[in-house]
Amino acid sequence: LPAATTAVYKQWIPNTNFETASNWDKGRVPCARDVVHFEKDKVVSVFVRSPHALTDMYLPLNGEFVLAAGAAFTAFDGSWDPGCDSGGTVRFADAEHRAWFDPTLWQEVLPSGELKPSGPLFSVDEERVPCRHDGVIFQPQSSFRVNTDSSQPVIPLRSISVMGQEMNTPSSWAGYLGGPSAPLQFHGNGTLQVTGTGCPDKSGCACGNTLDGPRICAALLRASGRQCPEPACQSPLQPLGHCCGVCGATINLDFTPDFDLQKYQDKLAQELLSQPKYAGVQMAISKVHKAQTFLGFTSRSATPLIQIVLIDDRAGVQAGTAAEQLAADIMESIAQHGEALGISSGKMEVATGSTASGQVGNHPVSRITAGTVMGLLFSLLLLGGILFLYRRGKLRLPALHLPRPWERLEEPVSPAPAGDKGFDNPVFNVEPPDADLGEETPKDFQVFYLNPLYDASETET
Repeated sequence: LPAATTAVYKQWIPNTNFETASNWDKGRVPCARDVVHFEKDKVVSVFVRSPHALTDMYLPLNGEFVLAAGAAFTAFDGSWDPGCDSGGTVRFADAEHRAWFDPTLWQEVLPSGELKPSGPLFSVDEERVPCRHDGVIFQPQSSFRVNTDSSQPVIPLRSISVMGQEMNTPSSWAGYLGGPSAPLQFHGNGTLQVTGTGCPDKSGCACGNTLDGPRICAALLRASGRQCPEPACQSPLQPLGHCCGVCGATINLDFTPDFDLQKYQDKLAQELLSQPKYAGVQMAISKVHKAQTFLGFTSRSATPLIQIVLIDDRAGVQAGTAAEQLAADIMESIAQHGEALGISSGKMEVATGSTASGQVGNHPVSRITAGTVMGLLFSLLLLGGILFLYRRGKLRLPALHLPRPWERLEEPVSPAPAGDKGFDNPVFNVEPPDADLGEETPKDFQVFYLNPLYDASETET
């Protein structure tokens, strides 16, 4: 698959080489009259390219020198050394603070290790650090020390290259970790793990650095003055995986199994980004996972989507306007060819120097779906509110009697005529007392009857 064969390599920038001037507190490489001082409790690996004459050198308790061919240390014999008239103490800089999740310490390179040419494509901040399917390169003929503190116990990678040797299998990496140099080069609570596998999905794979997003942003803001730059728009957009708000546009795409991320990126770059009117516009496109929310609660599950971030180099009220126009062209293309590209819906948001951020466009499928969901949510909220008020006693519902179907089928029974009093029973003769039947019957009212078969005189003795 094209997406699976497109390898991404990120190279670690700093080193701990002896000949790197920035690794010394005086900003220069030690010369013959200097006394070199390594902190005794600092663990370090130092690569030495060439021979050096020194007056004296204090070594750490735990460290190593990696000597290139011809490199060596010799004692200063007192001869004249150009540029080293007055000696002093030169201390090796502390490399403990150089963190794996610092985006400023990485750069994207070609598989050969050459710096990737700059262009209109960029990465959101979380993806500037090696992702789970990326290859990592530490420069050949260089030493390093990196802090791997992480919010996840294991940091998976496709491959790691050290001293020009690429390790792309779990066994080869395990063998290197068992050697003497690895503990001096890597420290921290995160364990690097080599899987040897790239992204298997042609629709792309999420980077996997979300858990360490706060760590990435903290390192980035620390390097830039501990605060995000002031945006030119009123309500900047906040792309997923990016630390600071941006002016421009974002597009979120829902996709089908037919979607190919690499092909779609190439299509946008060739057909739209290459147009002269979009000079100065940059695009980031990748798969991300957006957390689902329902009634204000965030669900543990996340929805995969394709995020496109568009920014431009315009300032003032024009900031983001070129990105907005490009986003509109992308949405128009989706409306016409989205089904063939494997795109089921899309949503666009913009923020420019003259407008606040807001949703300004939807693919028709997305609009219908959103309307249906909002209607259902509104109905549920309405019913829930009515039930709540009813149970609290603040709302009384009228009692309704709905006739049952079988009741409508029965014919009503006609009442008996008022003059029909039945028949006289000669055996039973009720003799009520003389009273007005319209008045209330007294409590001592007795009903009796005369039995013709009974003679009261026969009982007398």
